Amino acid sequence: MHRTALDSRASAFAVQRLRDQLGRPVYPAHRLDRATSGVLLFALEPGVHARLAAAFEAGEVEKRYLAIVRGWPAPALTIDHALARLDEGGPGRDAGAPRPSRTVLRRLATAELAVQVDRYPTSRYALVELRPLSGRRHQLRRHLKHIDHPIIGDTTYGQGRHNRLFRARFGSGRLLLHAQSLRLRHPLTGEWLSIVATPPPDFAAVAAALGFAPDAAGAPA
Repeated sequence: MHRTALDSRASAFAVQRLRDQLGRPVYPAHRLDRATSGVLLFALEPGVHARLAAAFEAGEVEKRYLAIVRGWPAPALTIDHALARLDEGGPGRDAGAPRPSRTVLRRLATAELAVQVDRYPTSRYALVELRPLSGRRHQLRRHLKHIDHPIIGDTTYGQGRHNRLFRARFGSGRLLLHAQSLRLRHPLTGEWLSIVATPPPDFAAVAAALGFAPDAAGAPA
């Protein structure tokens, strides 16, 4: 999103790129992890930005993500697992008591590869829709690790054996997490807005290689 001590090697920043394109200041209303693709929301005026920030803080913005995960989670479940605040020093450095955190998961499709990665003779994967009901840092990645269905390509909370398989078999070295949509009321008019970003080619290619139907990762239900 912007320059940060968390990744001193980064050279491309969404805020600066958009400022250059528009020739005016922009104000990010939320942020995504650098490795996550999908919808970003910016305001052009400080007052609008304040209203958007308040809406995110109050849980009035519906966020939906797509992810490809290890294993087959239940068809539908709510992950209710408190998460400690992460220190700016990096993932894994807690900086406070755990806070309530909830994520709703819906399984969209499953695949099974005839490849032994761990103790099982085959390896199972799933395409899931994730809807965070709170806004903790790395919430989706940490919640999926908590239920033992980590997101593929996650080098911090995932499993290296499965990440290496996807690099070798599909040429995928990215975190397979995509911010699919935001649904919120316009901060000035009150009109409902639905902003959707289709999965980028590298995400879609892995989904297709696993045999997931083209519409499985389509518009949110």
